[in-house]
Amino acid sequence: MPKTATKKEYIAKKPTVKKAIKGSADAGFAVIATGGKQYTVRVGERVKIEKIIGEYALGDSIVFDKVLLLDNGTTTTVGTPDVAGAKVTSTLSKIARHQKVIVIKYKQKSRYFKKNGHRQPYFEVTINSIA
Repeated sequence: MPKTATKKEYIAKKPTVKKAIKGSADAGFAVIATGGKQYTVRVGERVKIEKIIGEYALGDSIVFDKVLLLDNGTTTTVGTPDVAGAKVTSTLSKIARHQKVIVIKYKQKSRYFKKNGHRQPYFEVTINSIA
């Protein structure tokens, strides 16, 4: 019968996983705010954001001027609340909707059952430049 590993032995054998960062380390990144959420973006990255109100078509350029943090690899600028003069330009590459989310309301012994489905629309943008 095989011996079970102790907690110390398990921790010693546990492999460490390092998360790979997209792009090079000196490329820098920015934190933008749109749609009530904050996103960390890098140049060349594709990001799914909340749908922006207005008329947009594929290939349109979208500029995010609410930049909360800007890092160029050597210095980091933190905005109060946002960095003055900073902007992130991107290209709209996809307009779609997420998978359906099912919402069920149920109360036992009272014949109450409601079932609803919802698909949230989103934009997928490709980050072109951070300035």
